[in-house]
Amino acid sequence: MRELAEMARQWVAEGRVAFLARPVTEQGFGPRDPAGAVLVDARGECAGALYRGVFDAELVAEAAALGTGTGGGARVCEVSVGAGEATGAKLTCGGQAEVLLQPLSAVPAEWWELLGSGAGVALVTRLNEGADAAVSEVVRAGDVPADDAGRRAGELLETRRPGRDALYGGSGLVLVEAYPSAPYVVIGGSGELAEVIGAQAALLGWESVTVESAGEAEKVLGQHRDAACLVLLSHEPDFDVPSLRTALALGIPYVGALGSRRTTARRREGLVAAGVGEAELARVHGPIGLDLGAKTPAETALAICAEILGVLGGRDARGLRDSDGPLR
Repeated sequence: MRELAEMARQWVAEGRVAFLARPVTEQGFGPRDPAGAVLVDARGECAGALYRGVFDAELVAEAAALGTGTGGGARVCEVSVGAGEATGAKLTCGGQAEVLLQPLSAVPAEWWELLGSGAGVALVTRLNEGADAAVSEVVRAGDVPADDAGRRAGELLETRRPGRDALYGGSGLVLVEAYPSAPYVVIGGSGELAEVIGAQAALLGWESVTVESAGEAEKVLGQHRDAACLVLLSHEPDFDVPSLRTALALGIPYVGALGSRRTTARRREGLVAAGVGEAELARVHGPIGLDLGAKTPAETALAICAEILGVLGGRDARGLRDSDGPLR
């Protein structure tokens, strides 16, 4: 949805009768973009992507009907795609979904501003049962939750991956949509592997930067504390140990270090000497990466980024740190 921020602000400024469409519930479809959404106006113009456009005509018709009404309220539309339509749209498989169309004017301007800036933010939208109004409020990373919806928003933001959840209560349906800041991979050390890790991160929509010293690492990690992930490639003690200590002290969610088991042991000794406790030491992924049998720089970059993805998503993927065989 982030890519829609500028367009949404432009349409609001123009005074367009327009709607924000996104799924509330869904079944099937196979792998999909959890951040998918569409802007649609009453004249039939669409911006964004949702199920490869297979529902666009239906959303346009619904938007036109809502746009001619006196209230301009919200509506939940039931849509479905059969096997034949899915094949034509190049979807993995068919499915069903409930899609919320909400007047663009009812979405807080702050939402689009924060999305456009890349900030970690969630939107809580309440659809009162029997009413055609959808009321939204913005939840920022670090906000104190006021209710179950706020708590769920915080949980989704902590995963560092876009996500949606529908909560049902006595007053109706609450849609929680979270868009954390994209992971910011801080690569400690340069060279071919650093370049390939940067390329793999870009493919995932992440940002990355290469730093060449412990001082640089400390500065960048501090600036991007909420989104940073440390991938340490340097084997220099005056670079790797201070950088790891800084990342752990800042609470960086992913801290990984490339190296043999001997190098990993040497770093551990250095961290212990620097006063790092056992609980924090256990947060270091070293040797780094999932146990994929990676050999080439490209394969190693994939294993590292896959481990980052798993850790940020709270998945228990098996890493090299948790194996005891030779590194190969």
